[in-house]
Amino acid sequence: MFDQLSDRLQETLSGVRSRGKLTESDVDRAMREIRLALLEADVNFKVVKQFTSQVKERCLGAGVLDSLNPGQQVVKIVNEELAALMGGASRDLALASSGPTVILMAGLQGSGKTTACAKLAKHLAKDGKRVALVACDTQRPAAVEQLVTVGQRAGAKVYEQGTERDPVEIAEWALGQARAAGEDVLIVDTAGRLHIDEELMEELAAIRKRIKPHDILLVLDAMTGQDAVNVAEAFAERVEFDGVLLTKLDGDARGGAALSVKAVTGKPILYASVGEKLDELERFHPERMASRILGMGDVLSLIEKAEEVSDSEQAEDLERKIRRQQFTLEDFLQQMRQVRRMGPLSNVLGLMPGMGKAMKQMRQVNMDERELDRIEAIILSMTPTERARPDLIDGSRRKRIARGSGTTVQAVNQLVKQFGQMRKLMAQLAKGKMPDPQQLMRGM
Repeated sequence: MFDQLSDRLQETLSGVRSRGKLTESDVDRAMREIRLALLEADVNFKVVKQFTSQVKERCLGAGVLDSLNPGQQVVKIVNEELAALMGGASRDLALASSGPTVILMAGLQGSGKTTACAKLAKHLAKDGKRVALVACDTQRPAAVEQLVTVGQRAGAKVYEQGTERDPVEIAEWALGQARAAGEDVLIVDTAGRLHIDEELMEELAAIRKRIKPHDILLVLDAMTGQDAVNVAEAFAERVEFDGVLLTKLDGDARGGAALSVKAVTGKPILYASVGEKLDELERFHPERMASRILGMGDVLSLIEKAEEVSDSEQAEDLERKIRRQQFTLEDFLQQMRQVRRMGPLSNVLGLMPGMGKAMKQMRQVNMDERELDRIEAIILSMTPTERARPDLIDGSRRKRIARGSGTTVQAVNQLVKQFGQMRKLMAQLAKGKMPDPQQLMRGM
């Protein structure tokens, strides 16, 4: 997501940044390019107009054009305004001080609402919350069975009474059960429709009135672009929802929904689904997303992901090995497995500042998860001594390793060579030198 928009904005701002001095005509030209990029990304026309007007006003004011680094100031302004456009500071759920926090999930059929319920349950469970789900979608065939299945996979208790009872009665019954069981959070999966109608709104209003949820989240499909924004606008007129959960943010959507929904409805995006797996749901941070779009990376999210899959003792041990140049293929294998637990490789690298061009190179050479499987197979086919000392791997050993891993001698040669390059890069890092992203890619 955002790839095309990101490329266009980075190209435009790169031209601005390279100029030693800016004129008003330079700013106008940049605003035209930014306006076209946003419109092509399916951002609401009124939002685009207001955004570029605000950016231009700030660029022409406060002495920006006369500053020592006007290009950098323009980039800073665009970054701040993008973050503000998507909601500014991130907002969390309104957790109850006692009793279960009730979260009502609303949305149209096909938006991914039921799966989003399970993803949110798994996400909250990571913070130590006891989470339960309740199946109140009695309209869609197999909706109850689907929630039970994904709920169990997420490790959450699922309350259901089939499809014959009134959804309002089911919600009230489940709330009583959750209170008695001492659950921290109850997530209510409601029925969706193919379009907004009176029956849908009345059912949502009745459930809301009966169980008094602390938060109502509207689930929107990011792939539908401006249609998602139109749905959000219609819901905002009929149901007082508190925030948005965007699904399929990892898809080929152009970004219009993410960039427009807050400005159009006044409601922030709280969560975004960034993959198909149940643990691929993230808190939505507008300021971090703005940095990603402008190619500045997202170091904070990268650190948070790393902390989820590692501990301080392992990190200290790894640091010692790197500093002493004792990093082995066994260590590399362990680190690769940890990185894979952080999510798809392309997503992880996308959080690293300056990795935009390197990411394009990866796509060109088809560096994917299957390649990592091959690397793991090659390392596992080595003896412990060979992993510790790759320099011992001669021709006959390489043939044995290739046979054992189901690969080729050339693949083994390539891995040994790349590992040697990586160790050189790590030695530079240990001495306080930072190689450029292209060097990093050559060492992978």
